[in-house]
Amino acid sequence: MPLILFNKPFQVLCQFSPQEGRESLADYLDIPGIYPAGRLDADSEGLMLLTDDGKLQHKIAHPDHKEAKTYLVQVDGVVDAAALARLQAPLDLGDFVTKPCKAVRIAEPEWLWPRNPPIRSRQDKPTSWIAITLEEGKNRQVRRMTAAVGLPTLRLVRGSIGPFSLATHPLMPGEHIEVRL
Repeated sequence: MPLILFNKPFQVLCQFSPQEGRESLADYLDIPGIYPAGRLDADSEGLMLLTDDGKLQHKIAHPDHKEAKTYLVQVDGVVDAAALARLQAPLDLGDFVTKPCKAVRIAEPEWLWPRNPPIRSRQDKPTSWIAITLEEGKNRQVRRMTAAVGLPTLRLVRGSIGPFSLATHPLMPGEHIEVRL
């Protein structure tokens, strides 16, 4: 039962079926019978898990068994204690209220690759980094959370899923490795 760790590049679709003019998982992975265990927006980068084991895929992706996922988020503005407190508490996003989570300000990770295309840079507008660890994963949740506290997301990188991390399994965008459970 192989488990594939894949570093999804920016703007790659989280599907194997082609879509005209867009890169998909099929452009990077030629392993028959594997499927993503969870999704990541095209605008997001980072760790994905893929497997050929339906039970394992269900266990990783199903809301009742959610593995903790840590997202490294570059935001527009300076993160303060009040914003972190709001992110960690249940946050009403209109169509749902988030579960409590962990959110801490961090330095930009040294192991992080430059994004292509780069994030825009403005001398008069600082950016900062937050690590947000969730045990749920609604559509565009992290982006919606940071926007709700006045810190729009500029870059979103999933750094870890459960025990697997890009810090301990360094992969450049588009690279993958197989691990055994």
